[in-house]
Amino acid sequence: MEFSIRFENAPGLPENKGPVTVGWFLNSQKGGVVYYPPERFRGAEKNREHAKSASRCPAVINMESRYFVFRAPFDLHIGFTRDKEGKPALRNLAGDMSGIRANKLGQVLHLVSEKEWRYPGVPTLQLSLPYVLIADEPVYVTQLAPFLDYQRDPWPGTIFGGRFPINTWPRPLMWAFEWHDTSKPLKINRGDPLFYVTFEAVSPDRSFTLVEAELTKELADYVDFVSGAVNFVNQTFSLFERAEEMRPETLLKPVKRNK
Repeated sequence: MEFSIRFENAPGLPENKGPVTVGWFLNSQKGGVVYYPPERFRGAEKNREHAKSASRCPAVINMESRYFVFRAPFDLHIGFTRDKEGKPALRNLAGDMSGIRANKLGQVLHLVSEKEWRYPGVPTLQLSLPYVLIADEPVYVTQLAPFLDYQRDPWPGTIFGGRFPINTWPRPLMWAFEWHDTSKPLKINRGDPLFYVTFEAVSPDRSFTLVEAELTKELADYVDFVSGAVNFVNQTFSLFERAEEMRPETLLKPVKRNK
């Protein structure tokens, strides 16, 4: 028997406060077919035969249902090295067997300048992604490591995400990795969980529905309006109020596909 729990329209909550709709889209369609649609977290087959199993715990069910998974779009098998001048560099350890061409990999995967690393001797690696999230009401997104998925070969470092409002600041998501043990390679297979996101609304009891959003002209113009600000100023959170003033009232239009 399946067990689920919902908190919408429970006693004491405002009426007409159902799930929050969040949209996702790719800001570039070039090679877009390789990018998996984000999906709600679903663990492996779990024990539901015992009434006291954690698989039936309402708190566990509610928490896990609030995470959405973004999967790796291609294989990565990367090593860290330094050139003759001591400058940090990446090595594609898959060589000729790599599923992604070296020049294409270099366009989306790069090392952050060493003077910008958060910790001395711990390189920061960034993977550019085309995913953008949008909502028409106040929603914060938090990006974090895929800690609910077991890794047979643990990554030799940690990822760091961030938290920002997607209703006023829809920007492409970035996967950032801090390489603590550079003696070990970083290996990720296509389809592996790359990171999770979770959302927060004004009411903490509301759940979320994630839908594909249509990249309308209004949405594209607004994304252009806020994009790239980090390259020009520090503390971009100070720009949220200005962005909200210029934002159209409605930006999220779910994609309708023929079945």
